[in-house]
Amino acid sequence: MTAIRIGIVGYGNLGRGVEIAISLQEDMELVGVFTRREPTTVSTVHEQTPVHPMDALEAMQDEIDVLVLCGGSKTDLPEQTPLLAERFTVVDSFDTHARIPEHFANVDAIARRAGTTAIISTGWDPGLFSINRVYGEAILPAGSTYTFWGRGLSQGHSDALRRIDGVAGAVQYTIPSQDAIESVRAGERPELSSREKHTRECFVVLEEGADAEAVRHEIVTMPHYFEPFETTVTFLSADELARDHSSMPHGGFVIRSAESSPGTTQTIEYHLQEDSNPEFTASVVVAYARAAARLAAAGEPGAKTPFDIAPRLLSPKSAEQLRAELL
Repeated sequence: MTAIRIGIVGYGNLGRGVEIAISLQEDMELVGVFTRREPTTVSTVHEQTPVHPMDALEAMQDEIDVLVLCGGSKTDLPEQTPLLAERFTVVDSFDTHARIPEHFANVDAIARRAGTTAIISTGWDPGLFSINRVYGEAILPAGSTYTFWGRGLSQGHSDALRRIDGVAGAVQYTIPSQDAIESVRAGERPELSSREKHTRECFVVLEEGADAEAVRHEIVTMPHYFEPFETTVTFLSADELARDHSSMPHGGFVIRSAESSPGTTQTIEYHLQEDSNPEFTASVVVAYARAAARLAAAGEPGAKTPFDIAPRLLSPKSAEQLRAELL
């Protein structure tokens, strides 16, 4: 078996997770990490992992089967994915839901012109949750789909907290409403507002001399982020924040509640619980890198999403093994 040669672009929490995930895959090998930082300043999980500057990619094009892009969705991936799809098979985890159609169109035009394959928006939401929403609606058309996130640490909301004057450090957790979940599970198909589906829990370290009540008020009245939700704010020390909130758990539920005939309720539920959001997301992305390599080898250019990828393409097992062992 020829190993799939993977390059990692960007090395934050997701990049580290991808490095770990590749080490668990017998049919993959890591060519190296490519970074905009000075390579000597990047400390990888495994000492033997090579670290290269971004401009080394061009010379190493023939040594890489798939690039896994680990930048952020706000500014990195909208530029990097189409740029690198001109020369490489790529996979990203673009997760700004409202901009996925735009991102897909940009990447697809370039990948088709270049004859490369690009799989976008892999991960768990978008990604695995998206697939389960499609399954639910296709199988049970007469019903409603509900997505609940958490209990999990939200990186974007935590960053919004840290930008408030007087905040030295902070994390925010999204908490799903158990009452809402149980109502959906019971087949009641409630109409739920954002406030009824989730609450937000903030843990904040104040800068010396900061006004706690002023900070609390700014948090709970912040539009879009916290104002629409029931939000609690707990102040604590930097040591307590580091001790109790350094991990990055997440997860959630996708539930389809429907009737197959009048009075006959059917429910489909998919649940994730993650100790590490970046490591789980990375594991999903790496499986899609296998699919990308296979599609590229089959000469299927253009942008793809998880909706376009057959499950067999994600697995290292042969079609024969899958039929015998898992079907």
